[in-house]
Amino acid sequence: MYSLTFSVLFVGFLLLTLLVRFWLSSRHIRHVLAHRSAVPAEFAEKIPLAAHQKAADYTVARTKFGLLTLVVNSAVLVGFTLLGGLQLLSSLLLGWFGGPDMLYQLGLIVAFALISGLIDLPFDYYRQFVLEARFGFNKMTRGLFFADTVKNSLIGAVIGLPLLWVILTLMDKSGSLWWFYAWLVWSGFQLLMLVLYPTVIAPLFNKFTPLDDDSLRARIEGLMQRVGFASKGLFVMDGSKRSAHGNAYFSGFGAGKRIVFFDTLLARLAPHEIEAVLAHELGHFKLKHIVKRITVMFAISLVFLALLGYLKQQAWFYTGLGVDPMLFGSNDAMALILFMLALPIFTFLLSPLSSLSSRKHEFEADAFAAQHTNAQDLVSALVKLYEDNASTLTPDPLHSAFYDSHPPASLRIGKLHARLSPAH
Repeated sequence: MYSLTFSVLFVGFLLLTLLVRFWLSSRHIRHVLAHRSAVPAEFAEKIPLAAHQKAADYTVARTKFGLLTLVVNSAVLVGFTLLGGLQLLSSLLLGWFGGPDMLYQLGLIVAFALISGLIDLPFDYYRQFVLEARFGFNKMTRGLFFADTVKNSLIGAVIGLPLLWVILTLMDKSGSLWWFYAWLVWSGFQLLMLVLYPTVIAPLFNKFTPLDDDSLRARIEGLMQRVGFASKGLFVMDGSKRSAHGNAYFSGFGAGKRIVFFDTLLARLAPHEIEAVLAHELGHFKLKHIVKRITVMFAISLVFLALLGYLKQQAWFYTGLGVDPMLFGSNDAMALILFMLALPIFTFLLSPLSSLSSRKHEFEADAFAAQHTNAQDLVSALVKLYEDNASTLTPDPLHSAFYDSHPPASLRIGKLHARLSPAH
């Protein structure tokens, strides 16, 4: 009875999620196309009509492609669960390994990841070499694409397999509070990645060179001194070998913080605009947004692991998703996979809550930047970035509330203009 109820709930939420996502995407496409013929008044003097129309066409193409991937991913999800794909995979691996030991557990997760990756690969290829190329953003060679794929897989195995072994061991050996111990391990791993990623992992994919523009360096160091930010270095990343999109960010933790600029960003923005963009990024740090996000992420992961701690003991959780749990063996790896597959279906409708928090932080970081640099410099930088990245100026508000971590351009730049007004 519980199994059937859970199956019905799963299918119901899956269909609801699909309907809502299709509805949001259709709204978004109609809204963008309805405003394609004219640049919004507040941007009319800054962005050419051709650039505005390119952004509209790029947005529509990406949204339609997103719907295709959504349909395929949903079919794959049902295939893995209710149609017995995971059950079949488990049976094959049990026959191969001879029993539900740790090798079987790790093998099940690896096999699932490989199959999922192979299904995703054609879509990733199309996105890069057809969609991004059509609009002039792809700079990646096919050799680099496949090298990145192999490299990501190897790094995932080197880092992920030991972590999985620890988690699965805790699930099997540490009693009813395994989920709390696993949370401690997971949280420690996340913090470790904050330290290792910028200095160990990222250089495997991109070249980082010290910023050699002395005048820009002096300007940035002056900004960091004003806001009280200590960095271990200013670096330029060769982002142009993969994409024409530009960005700036800081990474690392504690004394290892470093500021990174995409070479595409430096080529496009003037020094005073780069300073304003960096002031925005530093605002996230100084206003404790990073710490707040990490804290929320840790809290949510604790709740979800506690939920998994309950679900992994319930037979209906497995049978409701098309899997027969083993009575005399460990179901831990299967529980992890099923939980990962089912969770997004039941939590999608909460997406606006995450977007709302992120947007609040973006507005606050903009205000911080306007306090420490010229607000007009940030406005001009944002306009250039919206144009260069073909980001639509006219998103559907409801679609944006679900999917966009940053506020729409009109709201964001409107608030900055308000800070420039004499009344302010």
